[in-house]
Amino acid sequence: MIRAFTSGPFTGRHFTIIIVAFFAVVVTVNVIMARAASRTFGGVVVENSYVASQKFNGWLREADRQKALGWSAASHRRSDGRVVIVLAGLPQGEVIVQGDARHPLGRMADQPLTFKRGGDGSYVSAQPLAAGRWYLRLAVRAGGQVWRSDQELK
Repeated sequence: MIRAFTSGPFTGRHFTIIIVAFFAVVVTVNVIMARAASRTFGGVVVENSYVASQKFNGWLREADRQKALGWSAASHRRSDGRVVIVLAGLPQGEVIVQGDARHPLGRMADQPLTFKRGGDGSYVSAQPLAAGRWYLRLAVRAGGQVWRSDQELK
């Protein structure tokens, strides 16, 4: 007969209580984690994974073409919430900068941003952006070329 930390023998009743308590903890943790996951995931990564897989090689070629342009962008947020973009390596002439601010967890709606050229050559958004963590998706058009960038806004 096996003795546990009790004064009496270890019975089937003890074993049943231990097994039920174990599975109660497992089920409770799973329910908590599933609820937390469903509340924090913002939605779809791609609308149609098959279509995305068919376009993947084209996206890689486009990325190589954009990298060959040698353009770069640095972004930051001013104290008034407006986004500032500093571009480098672009050809002379008209430059059009557009962007979307995306919340990484999808808790807030995407915010389209339009930019105007500042006196120092940087581009400043016409709209302020709410505080928090954002990813900035830029589209820059200059010299008949389009350059895109995704970056975390700091």
